[in-house]
Amino acid sequence: MSLMSNEAVQPYQRIVQDVRDKIRSGRWTAGTKLPSIGELAEEYGVAAGTVQRALTELRTAGLIYSHQGRGSFVTETASESSEDSTARALRALEEQVADLAARLERIEKGRSD
Repeated sequence: MSLMSNEAVQPYQRIVQDVRDKIRSGRWTAGTKLPSIGELAEEYGVAAGTVQRALTELRTAGLIYSHQGRGSFVTETASESSEDSTARALRALEEQVADLAARLERIEKGRSD
């Protein structure tokens, strides 16, 4: 069951998670302007106050910043931390593949002896 359809999760939390996912996946990068409160309210089928609560949580987490009259934007640090975590995950996978390749080589060498 996806987070967006989970009834137990508060509507503002679904918005927060969706924005986090968009940043984490790279769909929204540093400086990306978020849709307006009205647009987000319509997209998620919630009241403007619910969107405000989600944006407040995202600001507190350091993922977005807002300018009065201009809108909300993804922070540099949100994008960087997303890229950092992606790079760390890739390095971990590379290490696992190298380890598995070395193990396989040892196994195959043992069979040929």
